Amino acid sequence: MPLPTVAIVGRPNVGKSTLFNRLVGKRVALVDDRPGVTRDRREGEGKLLDLEFRVMDTAGFEDEDAASLPGRMRRQTEAAVREADVALFLIDAREGVTPLDEEIARWLRGEDTPVIVAANKAEGRGGESGRMEAYALGFGEPLAISAEHGEGVVDLFEALRPFVDREDVEVDEEPAEGGPLKLAVVGRPNAGKSTLVNKMLGEDRMITGPEAGITRDSISIDWDWQDRPVRLVDTAGLRKRAKVEDKLERLSAMDTRRAIDMAEVVVLLLDATRGLEAQDLRIADQVVEEGRALLIALNKWDVAENASSLFNGVKAALEEGLSQLKGVVVVTVSAVTGKGIDQLMGAAFELRDAWSRRVTTGELNRWFERAVEANPPPAPGGKRIKLRYITQVKSRPPSFVVFGTRVDQLPESYRRYLMNSMRRDLKLGAIPLRMTMRAPKNPFDPER
Repeated sequence: MPLPTVAIVGRPNVGKSTLFNRLVGKRVALVDDRPGVTRDRREGEGKLLDLEFRVMDTAGFEDEDAASLPGRMRRQTEAAVREADVALFLIDAREGVTPLDEEIARWLRGEDTPVIVAANKAEGRGGESGRMEAYALGFGEPLAISAEHGEGVVDLFEALRPFVDREDVEVDEEPAEGGPLKLAVVGRPNAGKSTLVNKMLGEDRMITGPEAGITRDSISIDWDWQDRPVRLVDTAGLRKRAKVEDKLERLSAMDTRRAIDMAEVVVLLLDATRGLEAQDLRIADQVVEEGRALLIALNKWDVAENASSLFNGVKAALEEGLSQLKGVVVVTVSAVTGKGIDQLMGAAFELRDAWSRRVTTGELNRWFERAVEANPPPAPGGKRIKLRYITQVKSRPPSFVVFGTRVDQLPESYRRYLMNSMRRDLKLGAIPLRMTMRAPKNPFDPER
């Protein structure tokens, strides 16, 4: 059985994301003084004393037109509450009960999900009157808590325990073979990342719309593709750094970079109607520098013009602009129709397999001897560089050490030759590789 679920709800800026971060034990949700930072619902594994549960951070509930962005955010909050075992309704103890709090209470009373009211920001004496006002909301005794300072933990524990006590509840363990594929979807704003994620999941899990930059947090969602587990991460769009002036957008960009760092395979989603731009190459370069497997997906392929020349043009631009990684896999998709998603996922699992691969020592050194014999290293100043053997020191990404003499004089072009030859001959594909050179430790070696 899955973990019981707690949904944190309330109007904007009452401290929902701060409480979420405290319950999951790390700062994963973006927090800022301004209201409306959270837009999509974020999920994590929460712990409070000996209680364990799934916790959902939701967007601030606003009474707006359903077609507007706040209205679409509200639908996500409503879906979270209906999915949850209990709703934790936060108000601001310092401001007391507002008309919007009363509107949220009326909505919650119409739902079947049990509700706990907590008056947040109740540190000191300033919040007591606001807590007392919360009795009028009709959900029993309000809790006094401070998400920022960790106060009221025991009262919150006692209130949640009847709904999330894990007695007789077992959690499925991750599959032994590598666990779920950690797949992050990145790209420029409005490339269609959230629309693609929704199509994969078969539900409107992420808020979408014509406005660029709707997604702010990196949202992680567990999913199964053809009975294979996937941890799917939708991220905020990455603009050129010089154009990022807003503090919140800088925080979102940092969150996206953390998502890349935690991923195994990163899908760089391009807008096929705009082709490959310089910012796309910068994002791709960042993914490769982080050592993550890179997969390029051309979105909006159903409406692209001159498809064949566009595809070849993108491939050629990648070969030139991403010289450190030849042969990057490019697939075409439509986030609207779903066409190409199976091809994308198949390629992602293949890349993860190659990225995780460990080559046997025998196979590796047989390849190495052939590669060096076919193209011997240069002899700068008339003194030869002798490469002796190679070993793999780690995978994810595959990392190798080459031992030899005068390796500090080996040109970068020869290192690239070895890595490209390795990708081709050992069928590693277009994944990042790490290769370092090391001289022998013997101080009496005459060729050192």
